[in-house]
Amino acid sequence: MKLAVIDIGSNAIRFQVNTVKVFRGSVYSKKLEYVRFPLRLGKDVFKHGRIKKKKVEKFVELMSVYKSLMDLYEVDDHMICATSAMREADNGPEIAKKVRDTSGLKIKIIDGDEEASMINNALKQYIADEMVIHVDVGGGSTELNIYKNRKKIVAHSFKLGSVRSLGHHDNPKTWEKIHSWIGEQLKKYNKKDLPVSAVGTGGNINKIMDISEGGEKGFVTADQIKEVKSRLSEMTYEERVYLLNLNEDRADVILPAADIYLAAMEWARADKMVVPTVGLKDGMIQKLIDKYFEEEMALKI
Repeated sequence: MKLAVIDIGSNAIRFQVNTVKVFRGSVYSKKLEYVRFPLRLGKDVFKHGRIKKKKVEKFVELMSVYKSLMDLYEVDDHMICATSAMREADNGPEIAKKVRDTSGLKIKIIDGDEEASMINNALKQYIADEMVIHVDVGGGSTELNIYKNRKKIVAHSFKLGSVRSLGHHDNPKTWEKIHSWIGEQLKKYNKKDLPVSAVGTGGNINKIMDISEGGEKGFVTADQIKEVKSRLSEMTYEERVYLLNLNEDRADVILPAADIYLAAMEWARADKMVVPTVGLKDGMIQKLIDKYFEEEMALKI
């Protein structure tokens, strides 16, 4: 079976195809194709409240290309989710309808809770038996989830993200709300004041981990994030692109993203962050896998 997902974010649109098989009672999934196209929908939305015509045309064309790839791979099923940019755009539903009329693809515009739920579905093996705060920083929103003994106990989505902050469309009150929310939840659920572990997801924390010095794969400390931030702050945009080989749409948003991760870690008093390099697209794939795995087991295939 071949499954495909499209993650329509604020900074980029990701497409992935996996082949999935059941062998001796276990599900095996392997990535066949991955494409990340840097179409920054959030830049229009957070400034003007809608996606402009030129970008809409490019988006519709991109979705047609992804539909052709799904046809070429002979995909059995797919899922398409749009997050903060499209859910905040006045013309989001209109664009989704245009894509459906053009290519037959149905876009589901999901809220922050559903986005967080699907990301968490891909994180299960990375959650420790202790207090854990999961921080997912996207282009337009940040999802925070708190776990205790591997069980998610509370979650919240905030209108704060790398693209939104880069354009100075973030509200200072949102930072205050995040600070208060983290403090309130830990006071309520961590009465013994146990150490809190952090888990970070999102393309920016993955890249911060990759370029941090003296780091351990899969982890990054607050000090390492600060060092990366300091180093990048002293470089020009072009130096980040050519000397550090950052994508052009990553080289500018990585600094505001670092600020969000650092703030969440500081407020949770976590000095180290697990970076499992999974995200929404992985949670979407997992949701499709769970759906078909249950069906196949029921049919004893």
